[in-house]
Amino acid sequence: MTEINKIKAGIVGAAGYTGGELIRILLHHPKVKIDFCYSRSQQGKLVSDIHTDLFGDTDLDFTNEINQNIDVLFLCLPHGEAKPFLENNSFSPTTKIIDLSNDFRLKKDAADFIYGLPELNKNEIKQAKHIANPGCFATDIQLALLPLAQQNLLNSDIHISAITGSTGAGILLNEATHFTWRSNNMSVYKAFTHQHLGEIGESIFQLQSSFNQYINFIPYRGNFSRGIISTIYTEFSGSIDEAKSIYQNYYKEEKFVFISPKNIDLKQVVNTNKCLLYLEKNDNKLMVVSVIDNLVKGASGQAVQNMNLMFDFDENEGLKLKSVAY
Repeated sequence: MTEINKIKAGIVGAAGYTGGELIRILLHHPKVKIDFCYSRSQQGKLVSDIHTDLFGDTDLDFTNEINQNIDVLFLCLPHGEAKPFLENNSFSPTTKIIDLSNDFRLKKDAADFIYGLPELNKNEIKQAKHIANPGCFATDIQLALLPLAQQNLLNSDIHISAITGSTGAGILLNEATHFTWRSNNMSVYKAFTHQHLGEIGESIFQLQSSFNQYINFIPYRGNFSRGIISTIYTEFSGSIDEAKSIYQNYYKEEKFVFISPKNIDLKQVVNTNKCLLYLEKNDNKLMVVSVIDNLVKGASGQAVQNMNLMFDFDENEGLKLKSVAY
């Protein structure tokens, strides 16, 4: 595809972690040209001065000017800032918008935004103009639960422990992200009240309208940079083989979700758009372990996956990424 035929993408909030990850992916996407990288804090600086791993890959710079006639706009702004930005800036009626904040994820806030979990809403995403990209914890946990919800099997309380890397807290420094605090350390935060619980509940209810159980979610801050590992258990009366069959059938057409026969770890998915799931049965409990990279499948990679679906590209275009392995 020639430069003139590529779609034009704009990234707002391009200096942060999700913005930087989008730049990395889109620079190597064969059907996309980055039109602008908008940042109020870094305008005038080279992108590679902030995202230093991109030195030698791009001569893009940060700008505070916006091209209204782009094909797709990615909003990588802090939570609560996407709605005001769209109220104060207009774009072409043909511009598709993908928001990576939580401003439009819940049905009460969504307006015409479609919830962008491809493994749940693929057909709707293909027709959508505006997408609300799911949260990172929400993605990891939902992918572990949706097959059971589709079979109306979530009929007891759900128990979740999940650990995220420091990049999940954003690029601005605070006590919970400072190296001297985070290194060799772990902590619980927002137990039972995490903001992603709302979207998790709505997605389960979309598949299992009878669902009325508690979701007991304990999130942890981990002492690593990237990734989320969730351990989830709930009552399940079937066998482990029946559980595996349910999951394999649900994800048989999906390009990024895989059921592993062996226990899994974070390094298998870091730097990729994959989600790996591992199932184990103990007495009447089914345990599901789920791992993703919070910045890729949990944010920017999923946003590109949604873009691919919206523009009728191959779903995995630009997302055939290699894990870190070691």
